[in-house]
Parts: sequence; structure tokens; C-alpha cells
Amino acid sequence: MNALKFFLGTGCFSGLFPKTPGTAGSLVFLFPLYHALQISTVWPVILIVLSASAVCLWIASYFEDIYGKDPGILVMDEWAGQALVFLGMPYSGLLEDRVIMLLTGFILFRFFDLFKPLGISKLQDLPLGFGIFMDDLLAGLYALLCLKTLIFMWPNLFGMI
Repeated sequence: MNALKFFLGTGCFSGLFPKTPGTAGSLVFLFPLYHALQISTVWPVILIVLSASAVCLWIASYFEDIYGKDPGILVMDEWAGQALVFLGMPYSGLLEDRVIMLLTGFILFRFFDLFKPLGISKLQDLPLGFGIFMDDLLAGLYALLCLKTLIFMWPNLFGMI
């Protein structure tokens, strides 16, 4: 059971990257997320956010007991937050527009996750493992709002015109 928790928590071992494991885990997650976004409904993204959050709650105490508070190798929380960025995003038919949107969302999410502005850092203190992923969900929400704003301001950059 602990092997399964480790596999899931490290994002299929993507969190074992020696430098910046959260960034590596988020970047690796763009590939399955890209395929989930091919479906023209919001349900795959909602299911990813909910399931990644549930897994994070299940494994949080295991990782904290072994690796300390909010360990870097635990990237399932990044997966939940990264998915939230793309909730309800319009998806055009061109591959380059999709890649631009994914990379922009990735950069925005990593910015909010790394620097933790606007109250994000306060969420890390929540008990029972909630703090591990709630800060990432708020970072994802802020990145979602910024990405939606960028798409509204420059729709042709994202292939919306």
C-alpha cells in the first residue's frame, strides 16, 4: 500500500526530479491534461481536480510522516492545482494554440505556487493534510483567473479569433 501511495504522491515518480520537483511534476502533468482537455466538456477537468485532491488527502499524512511538512517530492497537489487552471477553458482546433494555452497556464500556476501571494501561503498551515493541496488549489484558481483575463484581452494569441 505504501508503494502505491508513493507512486501516486510523486506523480508517477515525476516528483523525484532532483531540482524543482513541483515544476517537473506540473510539466509532466501537461501531457495527460492535454488529452483530457480534448473532450469538449468540463467534466474531465473536474474529475481530475477532485480525484487528485482526494488522493492527496489520502496520502498526505504518509508523506508528512516520512518526509516532513509539505515535502517537495509530493506533486499530486500540483496536479490538482494545475488542472484547476484549465477548468472551462475554450479549446481551439490548432495544436499551436493549445500548446500556447497550456504553457501560459503552466507558467501562471507555477508563479502563484512558488511565490504564494494573496493569502496562498496562509493555507499551508491548515491541518490534517488540507494545507498540502489547498494552497495549490488557490494558486490554480488565481492562475485560472489570470489566464481567462489574458484570453479575453488577447484572444487572437490563443487562437480564439
